[in-house]
Amino acid sequence: MSDDTNIHAAEADRRAQAIVALGQRLGWSAVGIADIALDHEATGYRAWIAAGHHGEMEYMARHGEKRWRPDELQPGTQSVISVALDYWPKDAADADATLQAPARAYVSRYALGRDYHKVLRHRLQSFAEHIGEEVASHRFRVFTDSAPVMEIPLAVKAGLGWRGKHTLLLNRERGSFYFLGEIYTSLQLTPTPAQTAHCGSCTACIDACPTQAIIAPHRLDARRCISYLTIEHPGSIPEALRAPIGNRIYGCDDCQLVCPWNKFAGTATVPDFAPRNGLDSAALVELFAWTEADFNERLQGSPIRRIGHERWLRNIAVALGNTLRQAHSDPDMHTLTSSLQQKLDHPSALVREHVAWALANGQENKRGD
Repeated sequence: MSDDTNIHAAEADRRAQAIVALGQRLGWSAVGIADIALDHEATGYRAWIAAGHHGEMEYMARHGEKRWRPDELQPGTQSVISVALDYWPKDAADADATLQAPARAYVSRYALGRDYHKVLRHRLQSFAEHIGEEVASHRFRVFTDSAPVMEIPLAVKAGLGWRGKHTLLLNRERGSFYFLGEIYTSLQLTPTPAQTAHCGSCTACIDACPTQAIIAPHRLDARRCISYLTIEHPGSIPEALRAPIGNRIYGCDDCQLVCPWNKFAGTATVPDFAPRNGLDSAALVELFAWTEADFNERLQGSPIRRIGHERWLRNIAVALGNTLRQAHSDPDMHTLTSSLQQKLDHPSALVREHVAWALANGQENKRGD
């Protein structure tokens, strides 16, 4: 391997441009180069952890300084190649229409198809190998939401966009519906110029959050976030936050759906991100009836599978309870109630608790009549 420590600036620039062009040719939605200086970003991250806003995601507090020192996570790293890949499924049921249909399950649009970890990891590895063959030999390691990597700060430094008030990466040409990935490389590369922020006085994302999890611009309390509650949180969902969850059974897109920049969002060109199992607008009672074997078989290769059948039922029970509260006809109430009653004796205390809460919602509905 060549030593890149003292290469000429012109060569660092040539390589960076060649890598960006190569990435675009290989089908990435965006490619940029970042340096590895993250001490400024680390200050805000430490404060976020100290405030407990990461909830029970203890992995986010581990690994010491490796998270903001790429050359410690991967020795020899001199630059980071940051990439984006659009995931919005163009043939999926309308997101807003599904959210307005209480008996239908809403699944965050990034999770409708194949697990993005698998898709991006393979593509990143191929990209890194092409760089070695076509640009310059290098030592590298690829990441996609899979290690202590500050993905969004690196993407900002790589000129892929700016951090929106909802804390996600925004870009004027493609909004925020894309996955991020990184290649830590031993190559010395000229960083891509950063973009300026363009949120202005807009607070649409903050105002739209069902659980008020965005507690200030650029500050998210994960403990209130529906994505955290339905995916990362292992225990009982706090009762005060159950009603705002509505029919969202895995993740939440509300802060992105209202963002004006997402009118420019691209659609997925990778077939793996197309909806599977009708999850773009499936009936809650249908999904609640899945056995653990059904869950594991049908969600093979899906990011949803990692939450396990128990949390799946917990989440759907909450959604069914919220739907039951809104049911206006006896047949609808009977269908929902019958579905829930079948899980009253479920082996999991967590499932039983949420089923009982959901059925109590039905009783409140009747009393309201």
